[in-house]
Amino acid sequence: MEKIGLNELRKKFQDFYETKGHYVKKSFPLVPDKDKSLLLINSGMAPLKRYFAGIDTPPSKRMTTCQKCIRTGDIENVGITSRHGTFFEMLGSFSFGDYFKEQSIRWGWEFITQELQLPEERVWATIYEEDEEARNIWKNIIGMPEERIVPLGKEDNFWEIGTGPCGPCSEIYFDRGEEYGCGKEDCKPGCDCDRYIEFWNHVFTQFNREEDGSYSNLANPNIDTGMGLERLACIMQGVDSIFDIDTIRIILDEVVRISGVAYHNGEAKTDVSIRIITDHIRSVTFMVGDGILPSNEGRGYVLRRLLRRAARHGKLLGLEGPFLADLSQKVMEASGCAYPELEEKKEYIQRVISVEEEKFSTTIDQGNQILNDYIHDAKQKSGTCLSGEQAFKLYDTYGFPLELTQEIAAEADLQVDLDGFNQHMQHQREMARAARKSETDAGWADDSSLYVDLPDTEFIGYTTLYAKAKIVGIFSGKTSLNVLREGEEGHLVFDCSPFYAESGGQASDKGSAESAACHAEILGVSRVKNVFLHKTLVKSGEICVGETLDVSVEVENRNKTTCNHTATHLLQKALKNTLGDHIQQKGSSVSAEGLRFDFTHFEAITKETLEKIEEEINKKIIEFIPVKCEEMPIKEAEKLGAMALFGEKYGERVRVVSVGDYSIEFCGGTHVSNSGQIGAFKILSESGVASGVRRIEAITGTGLYSKLTEDEGLITIASEKLKANPSNLISRIQTLNEELKTYKKELEQIKMQAMGSELEDMIANAKIVNGIRLITKRFEDCDINDLRKLSDEIKDKEKGIIVLFATVNGSKVTFMVSVADDLLDRGYHAGNIIKKIAAAAGGGGGGKADMAQAGAKDPSKIEEAFSLAETLL
Repeated sequence: MEKIGLNELRKKFQDFYETKGHYVKKSFPLVPDKDKSLLLINSGMAPLKRYFAGIDTPPSKRMTTCQKCIRTGDIENVGITSRHGTFFEMLGSFSFGDYFKEQSIRWGWEFITQELQLPEERVWATIYEEDEEARNIWKNIIGMPEERIVPLGKEDNFWEIGTGPCGPCSEIYFDRGEEYGCGKEDCKPGCDCDRYIEFWNHVFTQFNREEDGSYSNLANPNIDTGMGLERLACIMQGVDSIFDIDTIRIILDEVVRISGVAYHNGEAKTDVSIRIITDHIRSVTFMVGDGILPSNEGRGYVLRRLLRRAARHGKLLGLEGPFLADLSQKVMEASGCAYPELEEKKEYIQRVISVEEEKFSTTIDQGNQILNDYIHDAKQKSGTCLSGEQAFKLYDTYGFPLELTQEIAAEADLQVDLDGFNQHMQHQREMARAARKSETDAGWADDSSLYVDLPDTEFIGYTTLYAKAKIVGIFSGKTSLNVLREGEEGHLVFDCSPFYAESGGQASDKGSAESAACHAEILGVSRVKNVFLHKTLVKSGEICVGETLDVSVEVENRNKTTCNHTATHLLQKALKNTLGDHIQQKGSSVSAEGLRFDFTHFEAITKETLEKIEEEINKKIIEFIPVKCEEMPIKEAEKLGAMALFGEKYGERVRVVSVGDYSIEFCGGTHVSNSGQIGAFKILSESGVASGVRRIEAITGTGLYSKLTEDEGLITIASEKLKANPSNLISRIQTLNEELKTYKKELEQIKMQAMGSELEDMIANAKIVNGIRLITKRFEDCDINDLRKLSDEIKDKEKGIIVLFATVNGSKVTFMVSVADDLLDRGYHAGNIIKKIAAAAGGGGGGKADMAQAGAKDPSKIEEAFSLAETLL
């Protein structure tokens, strides 16, 4: 049997089915499209569900794919067993109401025996025990001996998930030989031993399961076959483990090279770490390549969990510093021929991995120390479990995925209180929801039943800023009124309105409403479903239901808001052009004052890159590009390539805003008619607002003039305070900074001399406690680093000594404990001592055995903490 490489196997499969009239579709991304039931694509059939369900029309009735897949359900077994992996490729052949069982089985047999030349006598088939049609095809058409056709029950050979399409299946097995078997006479496919390996499943979707549990025949039966590429490669390359096939072994060998740790084919403890890193870097590389970014939720959390798990196992192998980004290059070398996007996005993929690995490296040592302390305390108390509060602190403060905490705890034979963890997580979510609600609360707009009898408001504000509008309702809170009098405030509902109601991140219009008998201000507009609520203050006269008023939108406010809204479209496009297609809008806020735009990105954007983005947007503004807003069917908009807000629901008809052919987006907001009307664009700030989410705040048009005037005022004031001309302001600041550095340095020297002069006195006055000399001293407004230096000088001079310093800076207390080296062997531990000392003063902290520090809140408790130190010794 010829050994065939994995990449060649993939090509053989696709080429074979192409000769059978199948459309070869490249792998769908790992992120499901229009399917919220899955976080990640986990099978070859998953991205084709809408074709099988008849929702979408497939490009061909016959298709073949090699689908990228991620499964994390068995992550705990990855590295421990030879077959479990999180990333894998699934070869598949599909028929959407075209051919059926006989053709599927015949072509499968042809590929196995003629293309791959597997020995016929080592191939077995299982069938559903009631599927006589499949039995006859294998026996009479293929010619397989009946003893190699194994009937199995519904649990093994019938595919169904609840109600809907379902059907029997036939699995194909390879006999690895007696040496892998259990020795039983009746050993055959279905046995738990390792002799027979299932590698290809043919699912015959021919029934529909009804609500009452009965089955009816489908009018157009389908075929769905799936064959694990890595498992097939194991067979074709004669290896027992997926970690030994060519495209995975190249990665594993690189892990061995950079770690200097030998691989023993799964026999050594370190092999688990080598395998975990090898598997996880494959998943991470493909996930980032498909636009997934690390986060604390959803698929981003899966990515973060895999990446951080791999990073930790690198540390277990002795790898210091980041290594995963470089290792991803081996994944690209192994799979780049089939997935060229990996090489195309190489720089981006490696940068995302580097940033996340660096983030984790800054917290893992501290988090590990705290987790080890938790484990130590639990063991001391003969406990078997870490508390949910401890696990949540590691997750929330140090970025430890819960599963990583569980894994490390399990290595110490401890469990984690999952119920307690979930309670803390739920509490945090409730607090976040409450905070969001308080920020966006509009109590008068909560109860839609108030407006159920009112007609929808006709919005005419895209084409006019003025209207004669009839009042159809007046409300104050949840009370319906007939009249609103001078000085009173309420909400008016008109039959039509030129006022844009707050939605889609755009602030509402403001303006006026008046008649011969009254004048009122429109302070803002919200909407409940399709009813517009105009927040109104009556300045004179009174307003009654049924009246018709002249309503006008404030032009300047509308124009400024409109400029900022169109600018967000230019910004999103410029971000994609500059940073990559992974950019997705996560929120926006547009008003007359400026714009705020939240988007997915994995790191802070450099000043140079922000300038490049700014330059691109201003170039598009000065090109005076026509802006077009039009309604069209959603399918037509999708053909144009219009960007939709991820996760947003749209109707059959959508409004599309196009800035020439530069930017095309779904949008219901108001926009300029020409990009030149924006005037200019300036970024004020760029910051992080959540894990994997960045925020840009910017201004346009006259907003720049206001900012320039404000900045000029600040420069004038600063120049007066520093007694400098504006042109010399920078050099004056530099001179003052140099002077300040000199004074600070002199002051530090004086302080150190003062402390040093006390050194001999401190040593001489040390208390002898249990044979150990203990120095305790309180300082005022001292830098903790200076105290560390002082303690090091004491330890250099003396043995058998423990130093306990406290410094008070304002209302804040900082403790430091330092233990002489000769006491470490006797079990004295600075980290353990300081925990109890700091607790006495209302604080907490920790550290290493030789040096530790902690913060506290109550300066009056310092002497009490010093006394406690004596007691502890």
